[in-house]
Amino acid sequence: MNSRKAVCLLSGGLDSSTCLALARRDGYECYALSFDYGQRHRIELEAAARVAQSFGAREHRTVCIDLRAFGASALTADVDVPKHRSSEEMVRGIPITYVPARNTIFLAYALAWAEVLECSGIFMGVNAIDYSGYPDCRPEFIQAFERMANLATKAGVEGRTLIQIHTPLITLSKAGIVCLAAELGLDFALTHSCYDPDQQGLACGQCDSCLLRRKGFAEAGITDAIVYAP
Repeated sequence: MNSRKAVCLLSGGLDSSTCLALARRDGYECYALSFDYGQRHRIELEAAARVAQSFGAREHRTVCIDLRAFGASALTADVDVPKHRSSEEMVRGIPITYVPARNTIFLAYALAWAEVLECSGIFMGVNAIDYSGYPDCRPEFIQAFERMANLATKAGVEGRTLIQIHTPLITLSKAGIVCLAAELGLDFALTHSCYDPDQQGLACGQCDSCLLRRKGFAEAGITDAIVYAP
């Protein structure tokens, strides 16, 4: 079992970038995996490539899948991204920016690559504290997927690898993630979090993801490096 090799899901956002940096700090040889799934904020893929290079990922792959075929999300369909929502509104129900089964799909691809690489570790930057209420960011989902993963692969059945899904940020506040990222040397300017950037790629500053990011930096007392649209 190659315990120091890991597949790292990388969107190019603050959380997944911090997670990759943490895996690298802890001595893992990282294989970064991103997805072009038809998201309206595809500029995040450029951010993912920058972050993967910055932290010396052994390999970075971007897999193309089209979740626009199913829609039902403001990130994959012609639906307005919610703006100016309060913290109370964000925790009241599951928002329209939820992409049906996205993390389940992403983890399935990560599992396939991990089996091919003969590695046991999968890193994912999900967070269940300062987040938008997505059901596939909760610890119980991760635990359930991990159990399934070890039943679903040839390597698992033969006892060659025991898949472990690492979610080191899951109980951190956004401010805690910002502080950890700074400690790990993440260049915040490389990342992108916005759900609805303008044509120049500037963050809107008012979607849930932007507001959570701004809140995290403010509470951490650290200056962000990204530029918001006027």
